[in-house]
Amino acid sequence: MTRRPAVSIDRAAAVRNALVRLVAAEGFHGTSMAAVAKKAGVATGTAYVHYASKDELVRATYLEVKHGLGEAAVASIDPGATSRVVFGQIWHAVQAYLEEDPVRARFLEQVDSSPFAESAHELAMANDGDPLLRSPLIIAMLDTWVDLPMPVLFDLAVGPMIRLIASEGRLDPEIVPTLIEACWRAVTD
Repeated sequence: MTRRPAVSIDRAAAVRNALVRLVAAEGFHGTSMAAVAKKAGVATGTAYVHYASKDELVRATYLEVKHGLGEAAVASIDPGATSRVVFGQIWHAVQAYLEEDPVRARFLEQVDSSPFAESAHELAMANDGDPLLRSPLIIAMLDTWVDLPMPVLFDLAVGPMIRLIASEGRLDPEIVPTLIEACWRAVTD
């Protein structure tokens, strides 16, 4: 078996990064595999070597963004804190992750309002690699939330933040405590 050179991994990452940026700017209809490849600085055929279709690329990229969001969230948790405090820690970590590169928020917003939303959410929920779904503290916290489908809970918990960062790039620090409290009440009341 022939090993792919390390450069191919960088090209696959460049293709995913290009998709995030194009979708954030143009939406899915304005984002073809050829446009993604051009933005990534690779040939269209190279993009297809890594991803058999635009659907596969979207799902892989969505998982990558959600995984990064989950890693940031899990790293922020104080294991001795109450569920309410843990929620705030997660919220701030996700905020920092998205504000570091607001195109991620715009990409997530585009996915959530696209035909890819259902399959992307299902894939994320089924993915054993999701740090949020593996964390016992987060799982315990979720047990105290209202009984709604996970995509709805995710939207209630961090959706307002994602939308505001997608449109403004940063949150006004003065409204953050109120947003956190409103999101907490939405998932627990």
